[in-house]
Amino acid sequence: MDELLTIGEVAERSGVSATTLRFYEKEHLITSRRSAGNQRRFARDVLRRIAFIRVAQRIGLSLQEIRDALATLPDRRTPTKSDWQRLSRSWRPRLDDEIARLTRLRDELSECIGCGCLTFRACALYNPADAAAVLGAGPRYLLGDRPSDASIDLG
Repeated sequence: MDELLTIGEVAERSGVSATTLRFYEKEHLITSRRSAGNQRRFARDVLRRIAFIRVAQRIGLSLQEIRDALATLPDRRTPTKSDWQRLSRSWRPRLDDEIARLTRLRDELSECIGCGCLTFRACALYNPADAAAVLGAGPRYLLGDRPSDASIDLG
C-alpha cells in the first residue's frame, strides 16, 4: 500500500480538509481503500478527481451535478483531458447564464435591490403595488425577472 496516500497526504496535496475528503467519500465522489489498521488510503489519481470536483464547485455546480458528471465516466475513473473538454462544453451555457446574471446584478445593484419590498422610494417605479410578488420569493429583478414578466407597465 506504499503507492497509496493517507488522508493527510491527500488533504495537503489537494488543499481540501480531511473532513471534506470524508464528506466527498460519503457522497460517493471519491473512493478509498482501507489499510490493515482500517485507515483510509487513496490512489494518487484521486487528486485529479478532487481537482475536478473543486473546479466544478467553483463554477457553481451542485454536488448532484458533479456526481452526475463523474457518473458518465466508465468505471468511476478519473476524468481525462477529453472528458474535461466534453463536460466543460456542456457547462458553458450555465456559465454564460451566470455571467449574465452577475452582470445584471452589478449594473442594477445601485438602483434597486429587486425585492419588491416597497421600502425604497424607487420601488414605486420598479414594483408598484408589489406586482413582482407573483413571480416568486426573493429579489426577483436581480434574479433575472423583468417588470414585464409580472405585467407591470412602467409607462
